Amino acid sequence: MTANTAAARPAGAGPFSMFERMVAWRYLRPQRKEAVVSVIALISFFGIMLGVAALIIVMAVMNGFRAELLTRILGINGHLILSPVDLPLDDYDAIAKRINGVGGVKYAIPMIDGQVLSTGSAGPGTGALVRGIRGEDLGKISLVANNIRQGSLVGFDTSEGVAIGARMAENLGLVLGDTITLVSPEGDATPFGTTPRVKTFPVTAVFEVGMSEYDSSIVFMPLGEAQLYFNMENQAQTIEIFVDNPDNVDALRPAIEEAAQRPVYLADWRQRNQTFFSALQVERNVMFMILTLIVLVAALNIISGLIMLVKDKGRDIAILRTMGATQGAILRIFLMTGAAIGVAGTLAGVALGIVVCLNVESIRQFFSWLSGTVLFNPELYFLSQLPARMDVGETASVIAMALVLSFLATIFPAWRAARLDPVEALRYE
Repeated sequence: MTANTAAARPAGAGPFSMFERMVAWRYLRPQRKEAVVSVIALISFFGIMLGVAALIIVMAVMNGFRAELLTRILGINGHLILSPVDLPLDDYDAIAKRINGVGGVKYAIPMIDGQVLSTGSAGPGTGALVRGIRGEDLGKISLVANNIRQGSLVGFDTSEGVAIGARMAENLGLVLGDTITLVSPEGDATPFGTTPRVKTFPVTAVFEVGMSEYDSSIVFMPLGEAQLYFNMENQAQTIEIFVDNPDNVDALRPAIEEAAQRPVYLADWRQRNQTFFSALQVERNVMFMILTLIVLVAALNIISGLIMLVKDKGRDIAILRTMGATQGAILRIFLMTGAAIGVAGTLAGVALGIVVCLNVESIRQFFSWLSGTVLFNPELYFLSQLPARMDVGETASVIAMALVLSFLATIFPAWRAARLDPVEALRYE
């Protein structure tokens, strides 16, 4: 009996042999009498493909969104902000020079910040943040210096003018050479109280950093003019410190405090933006869990499709068993049948996700044109373009998760098929 069974077994029918792969592939091909099974398999394929693609696209966009915001926030704001504990900060130049000598520090920039109301030739007035800065220091902030759309920063200190963002210029109807009126509530002290200070400045440069919050609200003013405008003669408000590695600010704190040679308070970029980036991280994790459910639903479709396939192939299972196929062979055949759907859907999803991520801005513009509305409005989302940045490790985890779910979904139907003996299989049929 054993010899006859072994003789009847197909040649080379070892684990995952050509024979088992051939039978698994035959079960995958659509046949007229198994139309329902084929439709379920097709739905499972597209479900996994769309789920994987959605995960990759959403995670890439959120990574790109965070990276672009971080680049712009750290590109225009100091990584460490030095504020004096005992006012005034009148030795800012000497402190900045000493801090510039600290290893790991790129440059230290004395600044004055103040809130004002800005008005132009058109449109209502809008709030603005005036940043008093020396021309040579403004040239070091490459995000601004490399994105001048009109005018120049040459002679900025002696121009008695200001550099404004492109969106502010558009909102106020200003072009290069026009004058902008700035109103500060902290003006001159009179017997009747403090009166607002109103002064006009020529627009000598227009910049566009690509972040709407900055392009619509920041006004760069020569430090000397800012000192006069805000009644801070020969003083600075803070010193903004830019470092080589923003993630290494904690290690530089002791050296910077020592170089200051006076009591100071240091606030880093993580403290100033902690709430914002924490919210982004929470949203990213929640989106990952929600979109994983799409892949899970598609994997459950594989289970239902394979169970129906096992029911329809009861006679075939009986024939294979009588020919000498073992329970392990039947298990592997149905494992490969279900896993093939998951693997093919995952690979197709990865390809679709990569294509969309590489062309996400073009796709956004197309749908904006098609719908006649502005998708991803920069006034709401801060950035002027929709970013997408794929992370290799994150993409690999999405692929691994989809494959694991697909393989797990095939175990129960395959085990059920392997448990059928020839007599039960014929009765099941």
